[in-house]
Amino acid sequence: MAHDVIELRGLRVSGIVGVLAHERTQVQPLDIDLDVEADLGPAGASDDLADTIDYGALCAVAEEVVATTEFALLEALAERIATSVLAADARIEAVTVWVRKLRPPVAQQLSTSGVRITRSRA
Repeated sequence: MAHDVIELRGLRVSGIVGVLAHERTQVQPLDIDLDVEADLGPAGASDDLADTIDYGALCAVAEEVVATTEFALLEALAERIATSVLAADARIEAVTVWVRKLRPPVAQQLSTSGVRITRSRA
């Protein structure tokens, strides 16, 4: 397993996620980070885009999941993103997905609420 990581930070998307009534009817802003583990040695040696993972394609995968599905839990959303990212490119060995609500529905002054999961190929 490679210890090389592509880091994608601060993907801003809007979607339906939550258990409260207003969260089920109104899109809300989400922040997504991805850490994608893959062998980046070939790209480092060749300096050829074809030898690495397409960053834009990974962002599009996460964006598509949020835009086309609704979830009660951030955990389920993160799981679907992780599964979709792993399926996007066979060279991806593992992915860590952070999903944060930028307007968490709590009474306290909380900047974000979120989850982080890591999934790898079986």
